[in-house]
Order: sequence, then C-alpha cells, then structure tokens
Amino acid sequence: MLAQQVHAGDEKNPTIVAREQNMAELQNVVLQYLPMLYRRANRFVNNSHDAEDAVQDALLSAYKHLDQFKGNAKLETWLTSIVTNSALTQLRRRPRQPHVSLDEPLDEERGHCVSDRVADTKPSPESECMWSELHGHLMQSVATLSPAMRKTIELRHFDGLTNGEAAHILGLADGTVKAQMSRARTKLKRLMRKV
Repeated sequence: MLAQQVHAGDEKNPTIVAREQNMAELQNVVLQYLPMLYRRANRFVNNSHDAEDAVQDALLSAYKHLDQFKGNAKLETWLTSIVTNSALTQLRRRPRQPHVSLDEPLDEERGHCVSDRVADTKPSPESECMWSELHGHLMQSVATLSPAMRKTIELRHFDGLTNGEAAHILGLADGTVKAQMSRARTKLKRLMRKV
C-alpha cells in the first residue's frame, strides 16, 4: 500500500507539468525580450519610470494568468499585448493637466493675458554681463590679497566652510580665522569701490 502511494506521488499532474513548461518558456521570453518590452511601454507612456512600472505590472499579470495562455499565438506576442495594455492603463491613471494658452485673457476688462503674468526668472543679458564683470573684478581683487587671507576667503566663501572647519584645515585658532576674514573683507570692499 505504501509502495502504491509513493508510485502515485511520482507521477505529476498534467496541468502542473504544462504550467511548469509555460513558466520556463515565460522566463526565457522575458530574458530575451525584456529590453524590447521596456521600449514598447515607453513608446506609450513616454516616461522611463512609468514604463518600468507598466512592464513590472505586465509581468506580474502574465505570471498570475499564465494558465490562460492557450498557445494560439507565440508567448512573446501574448506578453507584448499585456505590456501594451499595462502601458495604456498607466496612461489612464495619469491626472489630466489642463492646458492654458499664454494668449488666453485673464481679465476681460483690463486686457491682460497669461503671458503678462508669467515672470521670466532668468537674469537679463545686461544683468549677466554686469555680474560677469563684477565677478572678474572680485577674482582680481582676491588675487591681490596675502596668501593667508586669500586661502581663508576661499575656504569660507567659495567652499562654504564654517570658521571652525576653515581653522582646522589651516591649522589656526577660530579667532585667527575670524580676524583674517574681517581684514580680507575690509580690503576687498576698499578694492571693489575703486572699480
């Protein structure tokens, strides 16, 4: 009786065998076609993170519903259609953003439009030129400082270190760094006024 039970346990259910074969085939298809599946999803969603999510959802769905694959088409075709549907689902989940024309009027009475209210945050070419010249003069002035003051200014202002960090690097006391900073600022102010 025990021998019959062991023999009966050795034989696998045909459904289990078919599922294991489909699983192995799915793994091979995924390994071979994964980059193509990402590209396919990205064509729809036009965002790499959403494409990754779509492919991941599709692979999970394919794994869960592998028993529904009938073999009428190739497994990669079946998987591609699942990725496509998953990408389209990602698109439907996105919030719809209203688009407003820059020429659309805000106030009918005053004649203002959206473009009048949108501020340009970039500096003007004149401002960029002025800051460039000012920066050049500042660098020339810093170059005239003594090496100790120049190094202190560089560490504190250009590298953004604290007094304590600059003092540690320079091997000086905090008070010495503060005094050098004060003298350097005073000298730079005087030099920059001449510009």
